[in-house]
Amino acid sequence: MSGELLEGLPPVVGRATRLVVLGSFPGAASLAASQYYAHPRNHFWPIVGALIGVDLAALPYRERLAVIKTHGLGLWDIYARCRREGSLDVAISDAEPNDLVGLKRRAPKLQAVAHNGGESARAARVSAALGLSVHRLPSTSPANASWSFERKLAAWRAAFEASGIATIGG
Repeated sequence: MSGELLEGLPPVVGRATRLVVLGSFPGAASLAASQYYAHPRNHFWPIVGALIGVDLAALPYRERLAVIKTHGLGLWDIYARCRREGSLDVAISDAEPNDLVGLKRRAPKLQAVAHNGGESARAARVSAALGLSVHRLPSTSPANASWSFERKLAAWRAAFEASGIATIGG
């Protein structure tokens, strides 16, 4: 995958989406599976599951997407395509951005964007220019090993609660 231009995944949004989690670009495991956050050690699905009160990791992928959409949550990435060897954000080159401006047309109830990690957060000014609340969250990637699951969960909870997505005590 080193020299080829890689294509990202389509957005997971609906007309009821209030919060979109924006990653940078799918990792190798996610691209191979055509699924967001497919790496088994990525904390994304366990964190979101804990926040909405559903064991998402135990569900088939299509059901996970249906559940998060019913809770007003969407997924996408800041890059539509790029070149990258491996899965680390620092290896991204020749990146082409996704149409974040068009995101509001796809999700008319969108209130906020949560940037999953530092590379995604570089697009925070674009998100803010859309008139959305912007949350910079710690990466759920296994490469972010300096943050424990519990610490990541606590950081993510505030963004989800602000958008009315987390369950009480979630």
